[in-house]
Amino acid sequence: MRLSGDSAPGSMNSSGSGNFLLVPIPEYPLLDCVPNKTVKIAVLGASNVGKTALIVRFLTKRFIGDYEANTGALYSRKVTMDGEEVSLQIQDTPCVALQDDAEGLYCQEQINRSIYWADGYVLVFSITDNSSYRTIQPLYQHIRRIHPSGNIPVILVGNKSDLLRARQVPAEEGDTLATSLGGVYFEASARENHEGVHAAFLHLCQEVIRALGGGNGEKRKGGLHLARPKSPNMQELKRRFRQVLSSK
Repeated sequence: MRLSGDSAPGSMNSSGSGNFLLVPIPEYPLLDCVPNKTVKIAVLGASNVGKTALIVRFLTKRFIGDYEANTGALYSRKVTMDGEEVSLQIQDTPCVALQDDAEGLYCQEQINRSIYWADGYVLVFSITDNSSYRTIQPLYQHIRRIHPSGNIPVILVGNKSDLLRARQVPAEEGDTLATSLGGVYFEASARENHEGVHAAFLHLCQEVIRALGGGNGEKRKGGLHLARPKSPNMQELKRRFRQVLSSK
């Protein structure tokens, strides 16, 4: 899969210096020819597992280590898959959390809307945080309650694979859980490995297109429509970057 507009001026160097404000995540122009197929992906998981970092790493090949609390943003890109242009929409989401009894799951309404809207799901935990791993099974069951029938394209991503000394979740457990969910497990590092992140998202995109049966990717019957932000990418990254600078 080729991402349109991967390169951009003003990128950050490997030491983290530079002006990231000059590196938006490009969206296709509203007046441009809209691709026939639309792939809608929601990225879900507990707090501090790196959901936003994974999305930014995938779309820009760059890494930002500090973010303010995630409010959820919708990112849009045109991509080329098997010679065909596809509209890829990725919904970032606030965190989910287990209830105190560890049996229920707390989800904001925005998350429920995102689950209803999406065609495929990236379920993220941190390999350094066992509690984030324990959130995945209830989260998948919650998705199943919203979509009780049909194929649900899903991948499981164990982020922060660069922190092996702090590992709390063995890779074998990730593999076993992903298999039980009917998906594939990827260990990735948003900080250090763009290729691994890219491979995970690419796999899910292909699974979604396969599940849609070559259709045009229209939202499911009765699905809730999330309004497409006018320009979330540049403004959101600017705001988050200013917040990080002001807190130091």
